[in-house]
Amino acid sequence: MSRVPLVDLAIKYFRQRGYKIEKNTVLEGFSGLPHSFDLVIRKGKERQLVWIRDWRRTVGINMVIKMDKASADVGFVNPVMVSGKFSGHAKAYANRRGVTLLMKRQILRGLG
Repeated sequence: MSRVPLVDLAIKYFRQRGYKIEKNTVLEGFSGLPHSFDLVIRKGKERQLVWIRDWRRTVGINMVIKMDKASADVGFVNPVMVSGKFSGHAKAYANRRGVTLLMKRQILRGLG
């Protein structure tokens, strides 16, 4: 299962948890700028934006800040970022700001 693209694993993971999924969504922010999101997940009235970074390297704080700002600009709170690994600074920022970081190994364990 490790050769399956991370986006496909994430979709399966969220579907198993009862979320409806929209892929590759572009939303216009209050600033007038368009923001792209890999997924919009919905469960009842709950809606969250998801960025997936299927990288071999660690995702740093700059990407988490960028996603947090893009999410806030379009009026969403508590975005989700999915990747293989996050830096310590990225984890600390996400914890303070309410950004959910989901690692590939957590998804694989959840699908297991």
